[in-house]
Amino acid sequence: MKIEKQHIQQFKAVQQYIQTAKSKAHKAVNTALIDLYWNIGAFVHNKIKTSEWGKSVVQELSNYISENEPDSKGFSAQNIWRMKQFYEMYYQNEKLSPLVREISWTHNLLIMSKTTSEEERAFYIQLTKKENYSKRELERQIDNGMYERTISDKQFLSALLREIHPKAENTFRDSYMLDFLTLPKHHSEKDFQKAIGAKAGRVLPSGRTKG
Repeated sequence: MKIEKQHIQQFKAVQQYIQTAKSKAHKAVNTALIDLYWNIGAFVHNKIKTSEWGKSVVQELSNYISENEPDSKGFSAQNIWRMKQFYEMYYQNEKLSPLVREISWTHNLLIMSKTTSEEERAFYIQLTKKENYSKRELERQIDNGMYERTISDKQFLSALLREIHPKAENTFRDSYMLDFLTLPKHHSEKDFQKAIGAKAGRVLPSGRTKG
């Protein structure tokens, strides 16, 4: 069906509404997932700190989740320990703790495992947000020492660390989000968007548009 030329720009405006809504939904689901991992990490941290739990209890927790929440993936004992490490790394940092919710769990794990200072973590968190890096590209930049190469350029570094950019969809679509959405590795775009919508509906506040 041929579209009238004068309508194309108007239709593009409607398309922008759709894309904006999708972006908000992806961001909301990612934030919910990171918040979940943060809260579990805090819970485990406090239990171990007060000596209520020994290390073996984390494995018991993992087994319990597996048995009682069979559709929930990503809760191996190893990943629960990572949640604890994640919380401990950022909970006293007022600047970085909000920012880690704006990149995926996979990106966070990579930054946690490959950086050695708060400044370096801040650099790669902001770089991932700004450039919308995939996991592979972020890993390449870290392995190539981009932080070390640019740290001497104070003007560049300062500007980069001040920037906060909107994220595109593929920043968030990693294996941990698929587990959170209970989606198989091989899924259709329709299934992904449907799952995002279902999760986002529980996270985003409801709103009305005026007719």
